[in-house]
Amino acid sequence: MPAATTLPAPAGYLWLEQAAERLGVQPSTLRKWRQRRIGPASFKHAGRVVYRETALADHLAGCEAADSRSNPALNPLLRTPEPHITRGRRAA
Repeated sequence: MPAATTLPAPAGYLWLEQAAERLGVQPSTLRKWRQRRIGPASFKHAGRVVYRETALADHLAGCEAADSRSNPALNPLLRTPEPHITRGRRAA
């Protein structure tokens, strides 16, 4: 293993592996998200991918806000039903 892997991440930051553990996903998932430019914001420092702890918290808050179980505004069961529109029959 390179010596860089044993160095602690800067204060307030997490290495990719630590961030994956914090989010409960595999490091490969974070790598895919980074490649697709989705997920928490990240950047390279000292040749390694790092995540701000606040970026992870913001990502989780965004996931929570986008979920209909935790955001009542998105719950389809609480919406007023839309009127049913019927089309008339075609003339023969």
